[in-house]
Amino acid sequence: MDENTVDMFIEALVRLLGLRDLESEEHTRRVAALTVDLARACGVPKKHRIHLWRGALLHDIGKIGISDQILLKKGKFTPEEYELVRKHPVFAYELLRPIPFLHLALDIPYYHHEKWDGTGYPRGLKGKQIPLAARIFAVIDVWDALLSDRHYRAAWDPGDAENYMREQAGRHFDPDLVRIFLDNEDIVRLPFNLEMKQYNSQIL
Repeated sequence: MDENTVDMFIEALVRLLGLRDLESEEHTRRVAALTVDLARACGVPKKHRIHLWRGALLHDIGKIGISDQILLKKGKFTPEEYELVRKHPVFAYELLRPIPFLHLALDIPYYHHEKWDGTGYPRGLKGKQIPLAARIFAVIDVWDALLSDRHYRAAWDPGDAENYMREQAGRHFDPDLVRIFLDNEDIVRLPFNLEMKQYNSQIL
């Protein structure tokens, strides 16, 4: 399958998530863009960055296996609901694994909730057992989440978000990646109101 067809297929899946209101399309494209930027800063070769881009766009595709009643819930999850939500990386793996042209993009959808100290899920991987793509994306995904309004809380102040990222280096995140990220002002300070079309043109 040619590259354009692959990307058209991924675009359709991104729009599917948006239609279900499981992730905003703006958030999805923004974290994909920032993931590629951080990968570039980390020295990931260009030929591999396309797979990080695709994986980031599909990072929460597994949520289509979870009901809106749970995902859009205003209050806290029950223990049973939380266990189901924690299965979305496995749902993503099961959905995407049979598609050969997405094999190289699987690391982010499957492993992006693993943590550097081994307390993440779904496999409890630790340190560099976690694929680099997923470690890079985890930094970006949490950063973007902290600075975004969510239905259960308001966006954080950037200074508080930066302090949190530093505190979680060596716990949630690869400490080297946090350092590279926070030292790179072109990534950290990129404005959130940047037009989606302009954002994409910076990477492709």
